[in-house]
Amino acid sequence: MLGFAATAGNTVSTAFTNGICTLQFVKAHRAACSPQKASILYRIPSVFCRSKVSLVKAMSAAVEASPATTSLKGNKQALISVSDKQDLSLLANGLQELGYTIVSTGGTATALEKAGVSVTKVEQVTNFPEMLDGRVKTLHPSVHGGILARRDMQNHMDALDKHGIGTFDLVVVNLYPFYEKVTSSGEITFEDGIENIDIGGPAMIRAAAKNHKDVLVVVDAGDYPELLDFLKGNQADTHFRRKLAWKAFEHVASYDSAVSEWLWQQIVGDKFPPSLTKSLSDKRSLRYGENPHQKAAFYVDKSLSEVNAGGIATAVQHHGKEMSYNNYLDADAAWNCVSEFPKPTCVVVKHTNPCGVASRDDILEAYRLAVKGDPISAFGGIVAFNVEVDETLAKEIREFRSPTDGETRMFYEIVVAPKYSKKGLEILRGKSKTLRILEANKNEKGKLSLRQVGGGWLAQDSDDLTPEDIDFKVVSKKPPTEDDLSDAKFAWLCCKHVKSNAIVIAKNNCMLGMGSGQPNRRESLRIASQKSGEEINGAALASDAFFPFAWNDAVEEACQSGISVIAEPGGSMRDPDAIDCCDKYGVSLLFTNVRHFRH
Repeated sequence: MLGFAATAGNTVSTAFTNGICTLQFVKAHRAACSPQKASILYRIPSVFCRSKVSLVKAMSAAVEASPATTSLKGNKQALISVSDKQDLSLLANGLQELGYTIVSTGGTATALEKAGVSVTKVEQVTNFPEMLDGRVKTLHPSVHGGILARRDMQNHMDALDKHGIGTFDLVVVNLYPFYEKVTSSGEITFEDGIENIDIGGPAMIRAAAKNHKDVLVVVDAGDYPELLDFLKGNQADTHFRRKLAWKAFEHVASYDSAVSEWLWQQIVGDKFPPSLTKSLSDKRSLRYGENPHQKAAFYVDKSLSEVNAGGIATAVQHHGKEMSYNNYLDADAAWNCVSEFPKPTCVVVKHTNPCGVASRDDILEAYRLAVKGDPISAFGGIVAFNVEVDETLAKEIREFRSPTDGETRMFYEIVVAPKYSKKGLEILRGKSKTLRILEANKNEKGKLSLRQVGGGWLAQDSDDLTPEDIDFKVVSKKPPTEDDLSDAKFAWLCCKHVKSNAIVIAKNNCMLGMGSGQPNRRESLRIASQKSGEEINGAALASDAFFPFAWNDAVEEACQSGISVIAEPGGSMRDPDAIDCCDKYGVSLLFTNVRHFRH
């Protein structure tokens, strides 16, 4: 699942509060790319109140025969509409103790009556029955007039008196479970999805939130205790009212964004709509951002496309200190990288770059080799596995000594894996009180990748290509051996996760060295070569982009160092020079026609 870590100075949010942050993007340009006495109303989902015509007629007759209770002048009134009935009786009993009368509909009224709560039917307030299979229940002047009327405007109050409408002081609403419905594992028809779009609920929420000076609005059952405490007090806290109003509008905005996303998927399906709204839920406040002077928070993307789609944002933390801003970035990089490999693999990451990668049938050997690739960088890094961490592996992680001196026990900030055995988890917990242990699900392919720039956002397809998706075209006289080709593919997959300019040298499914983030490719090569040491002889080299020069430059240096095969995208006007150079030194050259820039 996609997550966003935000810092002050980043336009995602500069005030971090518990709740939902909604981001709306408007496409500027698509790059060319390959809710005395009172009364409360309860509302329920239409699926619980499908009325037949005969029932509507009977209800209408009953309403006409019963005395109207539209005007409850002088009484405190509340309007409550709940689909999710969590803590409903707690709220209702608390309100009745405070002198409120409860107005309800359908299944909610039934639930309250079973709980021993006195209920007034909404039909007695509106003098009108529910209709259209429950689509119209609360869309009535006797409801909305009582919510929207300003108490400080005499003409508003006179209008209510003229029409016999009482005021509402409280609106408690939660909406039809549209999000849950359309993201359930079972199939849902378009018609069923449409029927689960709430209309009356958002209307009441927005009306109450707009008139929050006179009407309290609650959309979250978690706010019930604080609401009751507030009602027991002097009720003069304008901040509390405004906070509930903000939360209400955010709730509706998030709901509407889900509806909009679902409809776009049903109608068009393109990843790049003319406008894009992202609903982000605050998962936690962070100690600080990238640096201690920056405030920060972590948000989880609630988009429909991210449901059950995996990723670090939804990872379970079994142990250790709270995750930091940089921890999330590094863990994400490590998890994305290790999840790409088909064989049992270990990846070690430092500052979002993989500094050690190894694949082996024996995961213990893969772990040792990954750390050995750059033990200095691995110390204090993030270790990721694409297989279960069992007792044996956990012991190795706990006890493994640094290859640099054979004595220093390796220290890590995070271990992330798809699964842990009971014993394995117990052992890892014993390694350090601070070690963060994460269990994550693999990221699904085909996600939309978003990145912020000043005043806007860039959107692109995620880079999901693997070696199996491309053709490694031989352009040199010397064809690669089977082992050479295997090493080239491994190096190319590692290179994809290294910051540009990126060079990776690998052999026997193990990364020997990498050069990252250098302004020129030649310096990245030299760093990678230095880290590889004598093992560079007969190894494979992968570059994230083409080489602009060959002679007396990176290509020739690579050939002279003992590299056996080079894999690069090609596409330079000097590609012939690269080919000639490789031919001179007897090195195999492969063009992938796929670039892997990573900024």
